[in-house]
Amino acid sequence: MHIHRDWRGLPASARGATVAMGNFDGVHLGHRAVIDAARAARPDAPLGVVTFEPHPREYFAALAKRDDAPFRLMNPQARANRLARHGVSQLYELPFGPVLAALTPEDFAREVLAEGLGVAHVAVGADFRFGRDRAGDAAALASLGKRLGFGVTIVPLVAHGAARASSTAIRTALAEGRPRDAERMLGHWHRIEGEVLHGAKRGRELGYPTANMAVDGLHLPKLGVYAVLVDVLTGPHRGSYRGVASLGVRPMFGENTPNLETHLFDFEGDLYGQQLSVALVDYLRPEATFDGLDALIAQMQADEAAARQILGAA
Repeated sequence: MHIHRDWRGLPASARGATVAMGNFDGVHLGHRAVIDAARAARPDAPLGVVTFEPHPREYFAALAKRDDAPFRLMNPQARANRLARHGVSQLYELPFGPVLAALTPEDFAREVLAEGLGVAHVAVGADFRFGRDRAGDAAALASLGKRLGFGVTIVPLVAHGAARASSTAIRTALAEGRPRDAERMLGHWHRIEGEVLHGAKRGRELGYPTANMAVDGLHLPKLGVYAVLVDVLTGPHRGSYRGVASLGVRPMFGENTPNLETHLFDFEGDLYGQQLSVALVDYLRPEATFDGLDALIAQMQADEAAARQILGAA
């Protein structure tokens, strides 16, 4: 995958793609339908995704000096990894700031899509909005495309049961400790990805060494303990593993900054500095404090047994 962080000055090899456009937070089933529509519309063209970084919602919150709670399901690297799995070869992470925010729908279609990216075709969801003050909708984009020389496909919203699959519904499922419901809307497990950081190394002392990862800037699923599937993405231990993870603030030790601590079953090795992708499969229990380390260790052993059974790793 080639990642481009501007629409200006692109090489010829980065132009002429058929693109899906949107924020793609989570890359859920609805997003995948838009990607598939872009692919189907012009199978002869490179497949691309046009998205924005930072997320426009983050930009406007910062502009208004609002301290909004993190809402993103994915950091940019996790999104890129997931999009690559769906065959996207050109990712345009357009820098969302004063310049893009000020463009009218017509200016955006002309300057960014037609002149900058030279798109062959654009696919968007039926609820897509763009341009200054979100003044443009999918129908307006289709009309502009006819004038500017690119095709447009408007993709109906994808339903999940009685409701549509959406990032908002996925956030709700995760916040309520329902990762399997989130998976059904995503079409894949919800994953937290990032670098393994040095921690206090208490897990090692307790017989449960953990890989510690920050969750800054991400929507937090329900705090507690999960059965997880783990992909080590880099380094000598690259591969897939099973494990148990604690997402929370470690109340037993009086800390208050959330992080993710993952214990990989039957694993020996050093993961510091490596990139991990941790999939939340089942919620086991909420965070708790214990009457001493013996009680904590006993609970960790019970968590491991439950996760092994769920994951079929016993």
